[in-house]
Amino acid sequence: MSSSTKSVSVPPQVPDPSAAKGGLLAQPKAVWAVFFACIIAFMGLGLVDPILPAIAEQLHASHSQVTLLFTSYNAVMAVAMLITGMISSRLGIKWTLLSGIVIIAVFSALGGFSNGIWTLVGLRGGWGLGNALFVATALAAIVSLSNSGTAQAIILYEAAIGLGISVGPLLGGWLGAMSWRGPFLGVASLMVIAFIGLMLLMPKGTKATNVQNKTSLLDPFRALKHRSLLIFGIAAALYNFGFFTLLAYAPFVMGLDEHGLGYVFLGWGILLAITSVFMAPKLQQWFGTIKSMCAMLTLFALLLVAMGVWTSTQWVVIGAVILAGAFLGNNNTLITTAVMNAAPVERSTASAAYSFLRFIGGAIAPFTAGKLAEIYNPSLPFIVGAGFVFISVIFILMNSSHIKHVDDAEIGH
Repeated sequence: MSSSTKSVSVPPQVPDPSAAKGGLLAQPKAVWAVFFACIIAFMGLGLVDPILPAIAEQLHASHSQVTLLFTSYNAVMAVAMLITGMISSRLGIKWTLLSGIVIIAVFSALGGFSNGIWTLVGLRGGWGLGNALFVATALAAIVSLSNSGTAQAIILYEAAIGLGISVGPLLGGWLGAMSWRGPFLGVASLMVIAFIGLMLLMPKGTKATNVQNKTSLLDPFRALKHRSLLIFGIAAALYNFGFFTLLAYAPFVMGLDEHGLGYVFLGWGILLAITSVFMAPKLQQWFGTIKSMCAMLTLFALLLVAMGVWTSTQWVVIGAVILAGAFLGNNNTLITTAVMNAAPVERSTASAAYSFLRFIGGAIAPFTAGKLAEIYNPSLPFIVGAGFVFISVIFILMNSSHIKHVDDAEIGH
């Protein structure tokens, strides 16, 4: 989704002979099966947002305890990203995707039947493992199966992420209004449909299902020896501190019910989807990746400052959350593209290394935000989040000489 919060795993850069074979929507059924599964998988990121206050109330948990639902999810994803390449290179992309879907379905269903916050936090971590296996290989499947070329396949993947992130909170608010258990059981049910679709529609014995080169567990660590990849990973960890402060903590200060929170994060997700697919490529073309990234991060940091200053003014917080979707959508696509062009390693390996660092930031931020609010005041989490985002901009600018080569590659190539 980034996500902010997203992980990419695509084959090494090679000339793409299929680039002009078909339009964006003229895809095989297998691509649409993966596309649908991606939407459901990324619903998980924002699905629990509208029900965080309800979970806190009904399970008698503190705000910091409830934010652990994001911390456990991201922490497990961070570690799991290091082994997804090793697993997918042995199971094949199809069976890695299906394994991820099964794990998500099982742990989300168990979460729906749990009765304690600590049980729910643990199960949410299991959900993170399934999500790591799925999202780390989904783009590889779409790129391999698509008949319209790598650039348009990436756009299709970004669109799936955007739809999932935007629809997730709406569905979470609707189901959560009936019971906080509803969103968990809803995802489990949808994952069953996704599993059936992939089983029936993904082909056997194709380049999308078989991986010839087995990946080592040490490959992501070796990839971080490339300074450019390390720089983007650290920058992503810093800015994700702000991203997940907004995502995990903002619901507690908006004073809205489940439906209201669902609509706010729907607006956030729609802007994130539109900008990541349509606006980010234009920014990269006009101003370059690095300048555009720094501009978006600076605007996001200023937005967090505004949320910190006017935390008690409801309309400011709501408007800032929605507007943040635009800045985050642009930045997610820009930094994803930069990572894919950062180092001379396989994209799947680069993604694993980058995602490991990125999700560490996403794991630390939610619990930290909840604790800062409990110990000091509700405004401080946003100010601290803004500080980390500002540091990410400074870090990128200080190391610009090591990453300027990413601007030589156009978005999606």
